Amino acid sequence: MAVKIRLMRMGAKKSPFYRLVVADSRAPRDGRSIETLGHYDSTTEPAVIKIDEEKAINWLQKGAQPTDTVKSLLSKTGIMKKWDELKRNKKEA
Repeated sequence: MAVKIRLMRMGAKKSPFYRLVVADSRAPRDGRSIETLGHYDSTTEPAVIKIDEEKAINWLQKGAQPTDTVKSLLSKTGIMKKWDELKRNKKEA
């Protein structure tokens, strides 16, 4: 089963916000998800990004693939950098 970390659209028409979820890649965008990692609201200024760092790193270690948009959000919050450091430390050990 291919697992992806992606955005699930929520909110009313023309006022969206998004949840970061872990879902099967074959599931529909707003369909069933395995776990919710956080949320992203692009309508506010500045945009609100709230992600549970522990859960996100845990899923990345299990092999979940982030989409391009989610990867950029994880980079902005610094989670991708921490995950990269964890991978390098495991290789060296």
